[in-house]
Amino acid sequence: MPHPTRPRLAYLTSLYPAVSHTFIQREIAGLRDLGFTVDTCAVRRPEASQVTGPAERAALADTFYILAAARHPVTLPRAILTALGQPKHLMRMLALAWRTAAPGLRGGLKQIAYVAEALILSRHLRRRDIAHLHNHFAGPGANVAMLTSALSGIPFSYTLHGPSDLYEPEKWQLREKTARAAFVVCISHFARAQAMHFSDPAHWPKLRIVHCGVVPDLYDRPVPAPHAGIRLIFVGRLAAVKGLRLLIEAFAQARQTRPDLHLTLVGDGADRAMLERLAAPLRDAVHFAGYLSQDAVAGALSEADAFVLPSFAEGLPVVLMEALATERPVIATQVAGVSELVEDGVTGFIVPPGDTEALADRIGRLADDPDLRTRMGRAGRRKVRADFDARQEAGRIGALFAGQAGPDLRPTPLEPGP
Repeated sequence: MPHPTRPRLAYLTSLYPAVSHTFIQREIAGLRDLGFTVDTCAVRRPEASQVTGPAERAALADTFYILAAARHPVTLPRAILTALGQPKHLMRMLALAWRTAAPGLRGGLKQIAYVAEALILSRHLRRRDIAHLHNHFAGPGANVAMLTSALSGIPFSYTLHGPSDLYEPEKWQLREKTARAAFVVCISHFARAQAMHFSDPAHWPKLRIVHCGVVPDLYDRPVPAPHAGIRLIFVGRLAAVKGLRLLIEAFAQARQTRPDLHLTLVGDGADRAMLERLAAPLRDAVHFAGYLSQDAVAGALSEADAFVLPSFAEGLPVVLMEALATERPVIATQVAGVSELVEDGVTGFIVPPGDTEALADRIGRLADDPDLRTRMGRAGRRKVRADFDARQEAGRIGALFAGQAGPDLRPTPLEPGP
């Protein structure tokens, strides 16, 4: 039930729902359990391949899509007329859009699109009596959120993830967004440090740490039946940034002396055809599973012996939390905030990014030592339960929305309302 003293929220992303953004669905569900009313909004609808399960289909049905609304011929004119009723707000938003546009013709055209989207979203939020707008990621969606806030007067906040948010901080106006935001949620100490670097020290108190999370109970699965060989699994986009070319090379190297090794790649992306060609000599040892639903991913993790994520860049990957919650040891690269989750030698192994030899060595060590896999898996689950439970993290961001967070870097979780 909605809580009478908790503000009505709107969540915005450029795309929603997406197979890689299940943590946003968990956060929203946790906030609703705490008594918040949360409207979901997105710039565009996902492709059918991104909608993989009942939770995603429900989110699709309940979300307001700006571009879909814009296709109706009266939507934008009505939004403009509404904005003309508050000329000072409109001029303030247009001045902000002019000042924060990326350079060049392309940047200007994109900013015009963001202005149109902000006009439409602002009218929608006012009609829904939204009291606070929150955006995940600091890219285009946050541009729209910042402009919408300037036009509507509705305060906004955003969650800083990385790595793409941080590649071009000037382009994405991180300094301006942080200055204007009510607060900024950083998913790790690393993300917060980057936000500090790209913001005025006067705004550092706004930078609060709330983890993305999982619901550990959802990963309680029956002990899988004994199986032949050692099964490794990767879950994520099949893209160059994930380091999968090196994973296949390291896997092939480890398999030379361990012919019972198997690897499953869950996900899809631009590199799939190339990776399939690269893996062809390994015959049946590498399986490409494509996109799977949340429940199917949990099942696939439970049937694996270890999880591997050889990325060149990450934020703080939720899929690592999912693997650890399933009591599976992980091998991950030393990038961004990964070491805040994975303790080398305790919950898994951390290797230098791009180091095929180290990756092959750690694959071999886990393959050869079932007791080590068990110890690491149990330690990983304890870590996730303590620090990355989505319900607890929803309470932390809920405390920020309710104005009850206090000054702590990690807000104390908000308790459920009566």
